[in-house]
Amino acid sequence: MQRAERGMDNPALDKAIELGNELGLPVIAFFSAINNFPHANWRHYHFLSQGLVDAQEDLRARNVEFIVRRPPHNALEKLAVELGAAAIVADENAMREPGRWREVLAHRIDIPYWTVDADNIVPANTFTKHFYAVQFFRPKFFAELPKFLSWPSPGDARHNWKRPRGFESFAVGNDLTEGWGPPFDRSVRPVDTFTGGTRAGQKLLADFVTNKLADYDSVRNHPERDGTSRISPYLHFGHISALSITRAIEDAVAKGNCTPEARDAYYGEVLAWRELCVNFVRFVPNYDNFECAPDWARESLRKHLRDPRPVVYTREQLQNHQTHDDMWNAAQQQMVEAGWMHNMLRMYWAKKILEWSPTPAEAFDTCVYLNDRYFLDGRDPNGYANIAWAICGVHDRPWFERPIFGKVRYMSGASTGKKFNSKRYIENMREGKLFGE
Repeated sequence: MQRAERGMDNPALDKAIELGNELGLPVIAFFSAINNFPHANWRHYHFLSQGLVDAQEDLRARNVEFIVRRPPHNALEKLAVELGAAAIVADENAMREPGRWREVLAHRIDIPYWTVDADNIVPANTFTKHFYAVQFFRPKFFAELPKFLSWPSPGDARHNWKRPRGFESFAVGNDLTEGWGPPFDRSVRPVDTFTGGTRAGQKLLADFVTNKLADYDSVRNHPERDGTSRISPYLHFGHISALSITRAIEDAVAKGNCTPEARDAYYGEVLAWRELCVNFVRFVPNYDNFECAPDWARESLRKHLRDPRPVVYTREQLQNHQTHDDMWNAAQQQMVEAGWMHNMLRMYWAKKILEWSPTPAEAFDTCVYLNDRYFLDGRDPNGYANIAWAICGVHDRPWFERPIFGKVRYMSGASTGKKFNSKRYIENMREGKLFGE
């Protein structure tokens, strides 16, 4: 259990339980904690640790024992030998390094090994190519969606496992990172704006569906107002599933508490765009650097490499929100202090980094660095696809040519700020109202 850290609405877990019951064997869920997960730091591990408590509770409710191990005794192959495992079922991860781990494991073990897409509603392997524009992906995605919109009632594991005396497992609820020294990064502190876990994710979802969903289409692009679901950190860590979200929204529509229009607007973001991002990282090896740029954008941006920049900021200045742009500074402050940023501002945030960097490649690298370092939902297909869209036109089209940006879509502070109450947003950040009024 690595990508889908939950005990409910988890297709990989459901498949393991089904298999265990057929074989007459107990089912064990395993989480391997490593202190050098790519780009992860104390902020991310703190949120993750909180989530493991709920995962353990929900797993035990289904008669599944939960084992957590830390280095140096956290190898899955070693555990499989200890347990005499008959088979392994894993959740899939489209990211490069976690995907490689699964490939390596497949060559090291000699027992049956399945991976299950527990991240998407429409399984990622439904699509066999990268879709270069969202308008091509959406109709394909929504045509497939009804096939997978079901609310299964998976059973519990029928066979008990008795933990042997002295069997090693980390005590969930304690500090997962206690005693970890370098290379573990403690420089980015945890935030108190989010609490990890399925329960907190469900509470946030319930509040959104009850109080915000009906107005979502009209307020979603207003960062000064708390009109979004803020569910992305829970989706990233797998503390809640897209299927859980869909079920809650369909229930609201059925009860007349939400219009189909508001539902469809939200689905366009939390389902279609999110699963297009997974499609992107699956089929584009350079998803986290400038080499992912489509040919038209690469050619256009390189043509404008020597264009004078109005100002060039260092990475440190950007990190510390020390620019001339108050709206950009407010967005960066929200990232650093809340571990989150409103979607409208994420686009503007990256576009300005492109404008203020010596080269597009450096801008992309800076965006990835800040995205992965501070966002709770960083290190995710969504984040990389958003950066690729902003910096080099991935999933977008050529626009009118202009300095620095070439044919990549431009965003200005004046035009962006007119779409919402930017003055109120800036004041909110200064007053510490990190999620608006």
